[in-house]
Amino acid sequence: MVTLLILILIFLFFPILLFKIFPKAGIESWKVFVPMLNYWEWNKLNEKPIWWFIFLLVPFINIFMVFLMIVETAKAFGKNTLGQQALAVLFPYVYLPMLGIDSKEKYVKQANRPKYKKSAVREWVDAIIFAVVAATIIRTFLLEAYTIPTSSMEKSLLVGDFLFVSKMAYGPKVPNTPIAFPFVHHTMPIFGTKSYVEWPKLPYYRFPGFGKVKLYDAVVFNYPSGDTVVLERQNEDYYQIVRDVEVSYQRQYGERYKPGMGRSWVWSKYNVTARPPDKRENYIKRCMAMPGDTIEIIDKIVYINGKEAYLPENLQYNYLVTATEQGFTQFELQKIMDELGITEGRAISPSRVILPLTSKMAEKLRTNPRIRNVELEIRPKGEHYSPIFPHDPENFAWNEDNFGPLVIPRAGATVEINSKNIALYRKLIKIYDNNTLEEKDGKILINGQVASTYTFKQDYYWLMGDNRDNSADSRFWGFVPNDHVVGKAVFVWLSLDKNKGWFSGKIRWKKCLRTI
Repeated sequence: MVTLLILILIFLFFPILLFKIFPKAGIESWKVFVPMLNYWEWNKLNEKPIWWFIFLLVPFINIFMVFLMIVETAKAFGKNTLGQQALAVLFPYVYLPMLGIDSKEKYVKQANRPKYKKSAVREWVDAIIFAVVAATIIRTFLLEAYTIPTSSMEKSLLVGDFLFVSKMAYGPKVPNTPIAFPFVHHTMPIFGTKSYVEWPKLPYYRFPGFGKVKLYDAVVFNYPSGDTVVLERQNEDYYQIVRDVEVSYQRQYGERYKPGMGRSWVWSKYNVTARPPDKRENYIKRCMAMPGDTIEIIDKIVYINGKEAYLPENLQYNYLVTATEQGFTQFELQKIMDELGITEGRAISPSRVILPLTSKMAEKLRTNPRIRNVELEIRPKGEHYSPIFPHDPENFAWNEDNFGPLVIPRAGATVEINSKNIALYRKLIKIYDNNTLEEKDGKILINGQVASTYTFKQDYYWLMGDNRDNSADSRFWGFVPNDHVVGKAVFVWLSLDKNKGWFSGKIRWKKCLRTI
């Protein structure tokens, strides 16, 4: 709230920079100190229509309008070159006062200004700058386009769905790295270098939005485990890569093994980099538990606070599909997948295949005379699966089908921490809540102090894909911090099937132009 108040005050009193400029245009200087009157008079100084002033009242659009106002003021003092106007926009706190202080600088009304003819190149440059700035403000604060890259949300959202994500749904975030190449997330195409600089780095702040994350929302967020990335293996979780190598070294060296050997090998073998929250990969999942909720998974069924959770209409699980003695031909299998709209499957043998199916699809397959059995695959309770959070088989023998119970952290809530449960909160305390954490002689030290409890600094969420058995989600990497939430998926405007040609059903017309 303090940050928001400061930003509002900066905006309201920004025209104070025009204290010496107003008199040159015949406007009393004291008006720069009156909120909104100062913008009204500034608009009159620039001789612009009233709708310019109205747009100055619209959050986020007003940022763009202030840039335009600065440019128009520069023009009023004969600063027509691109370089002069760029200096005015980039350094207004110096440039605008200098225009007022310098007695040689004269304000000229629009009707009396000499005509300035722009070159064709300048016209194009102005148009490009206008489009880039406008689009950047829109995608940062209002609405951003997003493409579904994986099948983790099928059948609710398909690979090849193009959708819009509302930043206003939960409130847009101030970018942690404001200086970045436009329209590129974190890596420059062709060159493969960073598309952003980490100076200046802004602290987390979220502007007010239309609401907050709700249970079962389709949420777009920055991938929490993407804080560290192996550049040569960006589609894999860095922490899982390290865990796998540590296990390999432990088997190889036995008693000679020392913790950290695997991590050292990864860092020597690959290029490893860290990314700020806003430059981590964008993921989309469904919110299955809110801050303070208790989540548990029993034989694939999700329970929230002891009650069975809502099952999305298109929820999918992996089924083992067994054919009759003849087995499946490649043609038959592909035909089945096409009829059901399945994009991925895994053959175990000629007669057995793993397919992601909704309950309706499974029932339909059971009526197929060529299929002998359709059986849901469930990993039994107590059978630990190493990639599953919190990666501590001694204290949490969980797997993707039988998990928890686990309480989702809530801002201000306090939890006891000890050697048996620290695996749940280690990354949260150190990375997400930005503390130092040490574990020495059976004691836990947070910020250098021995701690037996910890109070969470922010809300956390539990997000899962609708294609449950083909989704890397909170079951694998844990809690999603509130400061990683990007927005809400609201509308699919186009859907393309990557496996089909343009003249053979590439556009999924029934999936286009639909709300989420």
